[in-house]
Amino acid sequence: MAAVNKRELPPKEAAVFRNLLKNYELRQYKKGLKLAEGILKKHPEHGETMALKGLFLNNLEKKEEGYEYVKKGLLKDLTSHICWHVYGLLYRADKNYEEAAKCYANALKFNKNDLNILRDFAILQTQMRHYDALVDTRTRLLESKPQNPPFWLGLAIAYQLVNEPHNGVKVLNTHAESNIPAASTDFEKSELLMYHNMLLEETGDFQSALDHLLEIESQVTDKRSWKEKNALYLVKLGKKEEGEKAYRILISENPHNGAYIKALLALKEKSEINNVLTDLFAQYPRSKAIEHLILEHAEGESFKVKVEASLQNGLRKGIPSLFAAMKKYYADAEKQRVIEELVVGYSVSLEKNGTFGADSAKEPPTALLWTLYYLAKHYDFHHKLEKALELINKAIAHTPTVVELYMTKGRILKHSGDAQQASKVMNEAREMDLQDRFINSKSAKYMLRAGEIEEAERVLGLFTRKDVNTVQDLTDMQCQWFMTEEGNAYLNKKEYGKALKRFHTLEKFYVDYFDDQFDFHTYCLRKLTLRSYVDTLRWEDKLRAHPFYLKAAKGAVQAYLALADKPAGTDEFDEANMSEADKKKARNKARKAALKAQQDQEAKKAQEKDDAVKQKHDKKPVDLDPEGEKYANTEKPLEDALVFVKPLELLAPQNVEVHALGFEIYIRQQKYLLAVKALGKIARIDKKTPSLKTNLDRLEAAVKAHKDLDPKIKQVVDLELTEISKL
Repeated sequence: MAAVNKRELPPKEAAVFRNLLKNYELRQYKKGLKLAEGILKKHPEHGETMALKGLFLNNLEKKEEGYEYVKKGLLKDLTSHICWHVYGLLYRADKNYEEAAKCYANALKFNKNDLNILRDFAILQTQMRHYDALVDTRTRLLESKPQNPPFWLGLAIAYQLVNEPHNGVKVLNTHAESNIPAASTDFEKSELLMYHNMLLEETGDFQSALDHLLEIESQVTDKRSWKEKNALYLVKLGKKEEGEKAYRILISENPHNGAYIKALLALKEKSEINNVLTDLFAQYPRSKAIEHLILEHAEGESFKVKVEASLQNGLRKGIPSLFAAMKKYYADAEKQRVIEELVVGYSVSLEKNGTFGADSAKEPPTALLWTLYYLAKHYDFHHKLEKALELINKAIAHTPTVVELYMTKGRILKHSGDAQQASKVMNEAREMDLQDRFINSKSAKYMLRAGEIEEAERVLGLFTRKDVNTVQDLTDMQCQWFMTEEGNAYLNKKEYGKALKRFHTLEKFYVDYFDDQFDFHTYCLRKLTLRSYVDTLRWEDKLRAHPFYLKAAKGAVQAYLALADKPAGTDEFDEANMSEADKKKARNKARKAALKAQQDQEAKKAQEKDDAVKQKHDKKPVDLDPEGEKYANTEKPLEDALVFVKPLELLAPQNVEVHALGFEIYIRQQKYLLAVKALGKIARIDKKTPSLKTNLDRLEAAVKAHKDLDPKIKQVVDLELTEISKL
């Protein structure tokens, strides 16, 4: 009661306090701060005003002072939902979603039906993927204000996210019956109807989904999506003839979409496929998707005839990507043999007669060049590197001005293990076309692999902004390949701090991708882009399974393991084998080194402070830790390494490398149960993994050497090892 009495303001100040909330909503922070200070002069103990003053200060870039005032306000009035809400807003601004959620939960204890708090809480729950709790919050929002259309849509999406699309359909049906319009434009109406159809599809009731689709056809503006869903539902319901017609319409509109063609072929018997593809190719001769499917399904002499036409056309036109297109057929040994036989024959015939065969017409001189180029890539693919190098040199001698030839030569040299020479050749290619950003990046990549880090940064700087540092610009552009390559370059040089700095920079990209969703939780409900919104949420959940994240994780774990394995006290001198004079010298040297280190540290702190002030005024980012000392000096390298591995264990459970990285961490942490589980997963995925037997022996030896190990843990590990040996 005392807190409530303190909370009440006289009418004049109460009116000013209401204006504070409007100032915040209108982003008039300076005006709001002035009004808050006016109230506090007369009522210095008013907790809610203190909290709002802290909020204004936080938005005026005075974060520490802002937090201080919010905490003071909260202490003055612990039962105020406004104080707790403001505290949550501060945490949310710092992207500390867990703490923000706790604050919102406390705010709701004291004001269960505050719309602003419930709405903010729902956004936070979506961001943190607390979908079960989200359903409850969205239900409360809808009950509080059923005339608000986004609340209906929010609840439908919440049900979809907890895999209850049938409840989502009920919500949309009830909303439609309530006659509360959610959409104002044709596009918005179309998107809402197609989202309703998406929910029907996810219930598995394809007949209802098809009936609904036909019902809404005239109102849908996204005609392509409508046609795709129509074709899909017809096939799902076993209506093959109608499904075939639907897919043929889609193919006529986009014959380059391989998914449409494959869906059509799935409706045909195996014996019909070649005829269907031949007819389609006659209709759409420029479709590469159809051409590749013809080659995929052709066999024997038929394949030879058809691939010969494709090869000759590609070599005649000089298509550099011809090998990449043909490589997919190499999985079939017979098709690979046919292709190799044909191209080798072409190279012989072109050198002798300038034709592809005895009865063929003369070909342009470039046909031989691209044939040699194809064969060089072919032999490189099969690791016949000497033969590949011989052929690419022959191609360069034929026409020494083609950039792709030097790029392929650099690639062959890289595969042969000569990183320095590969970098040199790739740089020659770059210098042949200084306007090409792709070859510039490729050359820099090879330089990094050769350990030429400074030169690589210089080369990349030719295409980055001139007003900022090259690395900073690549960081701003979230250039993932650069971070992984330069991180690995530093790793090879055993500069672990710098390596970890690059890997953590890449990891921050993924944090940013995740944080960037936040504003869309409300935006998409207003704009009704609901299908794209749900797809984005699901895509974000799997994002860290991306190959670049795996590369960075692998490099970061290797660096952290190297730091963890570094013997303790490596920098200390060994007094046992020293004379008294040497000991005295060593101690003096150590004392001077410690003093210098302290002075350097103080100087560094002063510099960092100056840089921070400068950065605040210049608005230009300043790297306060260029050497990555923060990462190199970590006291818990194994725990830091796990930060990279944990997401991958969930998102890439079939990747052997992920579990191998986990094993290396767990065995060092002496977490033998987790270590043996990691090896068990590797064995079940691929028991022929080369390192598996070695790691099993390592684990067995570690368990035996651990004298104080709990017998129950040892027993479980032994049982698991026995099970793995049976696989």
